[in-house]
Amino acid sequence: MQIFWGSGSGPAWRVLLAAAIKKVPYDSKLLSFQKREHKTEQMLSINPRGKVPALIDGDFKLYESIAMLVYLDEKFPEPTLFGKTAEDKARTWCRVMEAESYLGPALSNVSRPLLFNLLPDKEAELKAGLAPMHEELARLEADLADHDWLVGSRVSAADLVAFPMLMALLRGANKPIAKDLGLGLLPLESRYPRLAKWKSRIEAIEGYEATYPPHWREG
Repeated sequence: MQIFWGSGSGPAWRVLLAAAIKKVPYDSKLLSFQKREHKTEQMLSINPRGKVPALIDGDFKLYESIAMLVYLDEKFPEPTLFGKTAEDKARTWCRVMEAESYLGPALSNVSRPLLFNLLPDKEAELKAGLAPMHEELARLEADLADHDWLVGSRVSAADLVAFPMLMALLRGANKPIAKDLGLGLLPLESRYPRLAKWKSRIEAIEGYEATYPPHWREG
């Protein structure tokens, strides 16, 4: 199996975390966005949209990160990421879709202007996004009140979908341009202590370090 990914891609990070949790043997294909390696003829033959992540497993090609999580869960059933019972599967999918539909957009409205240096032009939009951002983070904090993970006592696809969204937000919040914007995020444990502990649990997953965006280590 080959997994194609790019440093800093949240969707790709989900898949790498899934592979780490399941101890999936694969060839890591790190692509350079700067060199537009995700737009090469080979990549377009796997994903016509020219985006990461993507995978090749024998003759099978697949793209879209959540589809890839499903594939890995079926191909390598233990430990399960979507659950075994109808109830567990439904709860997990509910959380996955909530993250995609609500959490992601709310956090991106704040993180994107910071990560892509869109200030001061986008400062008004960023500040308008702070209340929705905190609403979604408060929901996650509440979800973690009675258990360690977003769907009960085990790490699931819901955690893997949400985690890179939070990490991108925190990376943006730590940039010097964010210092005087009153984001109310740092330190995370002060406002969202359960989220901070959840983040640490994911960071403690065996193999996590190999999934961390390489260019983030450079600053």
